[in-house]
Amino acid sequence: MSVRVRFAPSPTGYLHIGGLRTALYNFLFARHHGGRFVLRIEDTDRTRYVPGSVEDIMESLRWAGIEPDESPLHGGEFGPYVQSERTEIYRQHAQQLLERQTAYYAFDTPEELERMRERQQAAGIAPHYDRSSMRNQFTLGPDETRRLLAAGEPATIRLKVPLHGEVKFDDRIRGTIVVPCKDIDDQVLLKSDGYPTYHLANVVDDHLMGITHVIRGEEWLPSTPKHILLYQAFGWEPPEFAHLPLLLNPDRSKLSKRHGDVAVRDYIAKGYFPEAVVNFIALLGWNPSGDRELYTMEELIAAFSLERVNKAGAVFDLAKLDWMNAQYLKQRVERDLPGLVAQLRPVLAQRGWNPDDEYIGRVIVLLHERVHRLPEIAEFGAYMFTLPDYDEEFFRSVWDDSVPVTLEQLKSLIEATEPFTASALHEQMNRYSRERNIPFRQIGTLLRLAITGKRVGAGMMDTMALLGKAEVLRRIELFLAWSTRHAPGD
Repeated sequence: MSVRVRFAPSPTGYLHIGGLRTALYNFLFARHHGGRFVLRIEDTDRTRYVPGSVEDIMESLRWAGIEPDESPLHGGEFGPYVQSERTEIYRQHAQQLLERQTAYYAFDTPEELERMRERQQAAGIAPHYDRSSMRNQFTLGPDETRRLLAAGEPATIRLKVPLHGEVKFDDRIRGTIVVPCKDIDDQVLLKSDGYPTYHLANVVDDHLMGITHVIRGEEWLPSTPKHILLYQAFGWEPPEFAHLPLLLNPDRSKLSKRHGDVAVRDYIAKGYFPEAVVNFIALLGWNPSGDRELYTMEELIAAFSLERVNKAGAVFDLAKLDWMNAQYLKQRVERDLPGLVAQLRPVLAQRGWNPDDEYIGRVIVLLHERVHRLPEIAEFGAYMFTLPDYDEEFFRSVWDDSVPVTLEQLKSLIEATEPFTASALHEQMNRYSRERNIPFRQIGTLLRLAITGKRVGAGMMDTMALLGKAEVLRRIELFLAWSTRHAPGD
């Protein structure tokens, strides 16, 4: 049997990073088994629909390299792939359940349902549709049911859950799960407006689209017994199920926006590489083997199996993602420096900086090991593109009355240095350090203050060589003028 899996998000907002992991696991599983990966948009709840979210879902998947074989965009033989375009299919299947006597009409008003829940809560009973006392075709009888339907009385169609027995299914990650039927509600399948609920649409679509494995988040585990009963009600064979572990904040609460970014677009905007994000989320809950941490998409496909997915929640460690992104940044510097230049240029342009491509590339080479994400170079290395802002606390920690004299002497040495390279500068500063008995580190710190204004950065000789002699001399002069106005005690 050919493997067919699906990612079926609801367009209720931007794609969550957890949703991207679900899509990735489905994609990896399909590719590993030579199967098909389907994208389906589950938009039956129109009250929660967010304009633009479908486009965001598809763009985020494309950015991550997760291309569906069938989707609203790609088409396919099992379309349409948007549930709001399939409503007649669901109505027809709800009628089939009525004919099979595995579903029934219910005419309860919202007020009647609320009173039922209040009675149950007062009696200490968990809220549960009471088929024996509410207004439905069993309590009203066939004649009254037909009369109400003919009169256009609003009616829902509910699943007729067996009163006895249990639902038993095997989850590929969690093992055998057993739920008593008495704990399962007579779920609404078709609402009074003719629109399906998630449960009916989901099961009908998975069956009609030939889905063999449903790989989804742990939050859908409580719905699975209802879905198993629906498959049985139709007389269909259910797919295999696998419920993925939750993504957790560092405090082990469910991953949420109050702890940081949760939308894929946030990570795109911050300049994370798609390879790093994919690699990172692939290892959130799944572990191939060995101590390796960096994998290409092809390696992930080759290694992926549901048997190695954990049951326990996985902590979303942003520091680990930053580290991983930094590794991919190093690789890109070696393999595709022009591509990085093209990515960084618009970030610099937003700040009004427009250096040439060669200079941007040299700055990236100089600073990339000091940052985790490419756009951070614009912040961390702002002094490479514009005059520095001096860190006054740093200034006060370095300043003494000898600083102006020392800088004037260093300026003369710098002016005389030819060729103006990092090695030639290092030789000059090293000689000055020995002759004046001043620690080399102290000289570097003083030059760093005058030229960059910051405590940390790349090696100072490399930094000066890249800025050029004229710019280095100009900055030392500007610093000396600034320091006369800000020197401690003045």
